[in-house]
Amino acid sequence: MDSIRVAAKAVIIEDGCLLAIHLAHKNGDWYGLPGGGQEPGETLHDSLRRECLEEIGVGVVIHDILFVRDYMGKNHEFADTDSDVHQVQVMFACTLAGSERPRVGAAPDTDQLGVEWLELAQLHRYRLYPKALANLLKDGMPSGPARYLGDVNETDARIAVRTKSVGAGHALPRLPQAALTPIMTS
Repeated sequence: MDSIRVAAKAVIIEDGCLLAIHLAHKNGDWYGLPGGGQEPGETLHDSLRRECLEEIGVGVVIHDILFVRDYMGKNHEFADTDSDVHQVQVMFACTLAGSERPRVGAAPDTDQLGVEWLELAQLHRYRLYPKALANLLKDGMPSGPARYLGDVNETDARIAVRTKSVGAGHALPRLPQAALTPIMTS
């Protein structure tokens, strides 16, 4: 590992569903939070806004930090391609801005297949990373102070749930805006 990369991620929950990006991998499709690496000169908020426009095609309103996670690729399922990766991921509570509907954005990740709403009650059945999110988000948007998760990424998600994927140029139906109380951290 030559350097540590910082990434900002969006936790967007509406009507009992988490907005996720659907990604391809040689060992099977998986899901992750929208967001990505911070570029020089960007704040974390700037980075997250840019990444969401690129990946989910819509702007976001950024609230407080929910979780901070280390991802050291050598310790996880993607070690064959990520063994030299160390990323610090800062996960923010977010809401969708305006009335736009999520869709694959203009500059998605190269392995991105679509954008999907995943039912919170079923998160444990998806190949969602980090897997710790299934328990942390099962009851909705968490409240309280931000939590450091460490280098987490459980890998035993053997049950797949079929969902309808949205490809490039197509939009997901907009879910009604869920009420979100901003989470205050001290």
